[in-house]
Amino acid sequence: MKDKEITIKVVRIHRFVLTVTLALIGGATLFFLTALLLLKGGEPVGPHLNLLGEYLPGYGVSWIGSIIGFLWGAAIGGTLGWIFGSVYNRIVAIQKK
Repeated sequence: MKDKEITIKVVRIHRFVLTVTLALIGGATLFFLTALLLLKGGEPVGPHLNLLGEYLPGYGVSWIGSIIGFLWGAAIGGTLGWIFGSVYNRIVAIQKK
């Protein structure tokens, strides 16, 4: 029997789509976690999540903080998506040579 050559085609990632997707996921996650703690209530409200305010200026466990958290989550998620897409596409380009 004749050996068959297996060809694997690696597809490049659309960096913009990955950036927007991870930005929305990151922002929505931080927003909904903060909103969940606010709706749950208790005293004190979300002391562990409130520590993110040390790294994300303006963030706190409040309704305004949830909006600021959405923006920070979107910025961080989008940045990570852009970096991952860029690195992945460079690796694919190198392997195609």
